[in-house]
Amino acid sequence: MKLLAQQRDLQAKIPDIVKCLDVVATLQAKKGTGEGLITDFEVSEGIYSRARIGDTDSVCLWLGANVMLEYSCEEAATLLQKNLDNAKASLEVLVADLQFLRDQVTITQVTIARIYNWDVHQRRIRQVAAAKDT
Repeated sequence: MKLLAQQRDLQAKIPDIVKCLDVVATLQAKKGTGEGLITDFEVSEGIYSRARIGDTDSVCLWLGANVMLEYSCEEAATLLQKNLDNAKASLEVLVADLQFLRDQVTITQVTIARIYNWDVHQRRIRQVAAAKDT
């Protein structure tokens, strides 16, 4: 269950990182053109506001645990790309671990079924032997 929860978290995190990378790339593309970027951002759940973003050399990223740091656009893109690569690698490892666990569960179930069938067969042999003795 823990691995499945981690998988869900990573699968939710990867699109967010990609979206942040796209925003940073858009800001970098608009830089120096004099053209502002008009965007809607979420103020609270279900409440959005419109903003115009002018030329900027830095962005602020939430790092978690109520921590936000300001990075240059290049540093932010590098950090986000590194986080994306790490998240994808972690997801691959997690999927491999989950597949291994599924295989082990299947092997265990087959083994239990074989032991049960062996026990049933042994009891029948004993019953036949007991019936012949009487």
